[in-house]
Amino acid sequence: INTAGVGFVPEGRVVGARQIQPGDKVLVSGNLGDHHTTILCARLAMETEISSDCAPLGGMVGALFDAGIAVHAMRDITRGGLGQVLNEYAKASGTCITIEETQLPVSPSVLHLSGVLGLDPLFMGNEGKLCAIVAPQDAENALQILRSSPYGADARICGTVTDQDAGIVLMETKIGGTRVVPE
Repeated sequence: INTAGVGFVPEGRVVGARQIQPGDKVLVSGNLGDHHTTILCARLAMETEISSDCAPLGGMVGALFDAGIAVHAMRDITRGGLGQVLNEYAKASGTCITIEETQLPVSPSVLHLSGVLGLDPLFMGNEGKLCAIVAPQDAENALQILRSSPYGADARICGTVTDQDAGIVLMETKIGGTRVVPE
């Protein structure tokens, strides 16, 4: 089964990696890795309470733009997960994106299962999540808009764009270190 969406971009709206600027904030619309874990468990005949995150994103996206949020870049977080999306953004924008491990939304079930299977939720697939990079003054408002959606209850601000190390993604770890997030 394959699906496609066709639409239009309103005149004057420019959203893309080249719009990303130092100071911008990184938001994710909810828990990472739910879909990937669900599919993997089904393939391995493992029972779990985790379910796919398949969800329409149009309502959240429309609400952000309707509220006048300065969205500089936005994508769904599918193949390659958030880690890959952020690496693509950092390279295309010539910026550094720093994320905070403690602010990444991952359910305890996905975290435990991915640990057992040797997977990283940063690189696990999602089918109903988005990553938005917005102007810093709009971040809190954007977060509330995402959380007001039934599909964005677990949304978080998880990072900041800087110009310190162009083209890479860094993660501030739970234990106080910093590591490079590879592609």
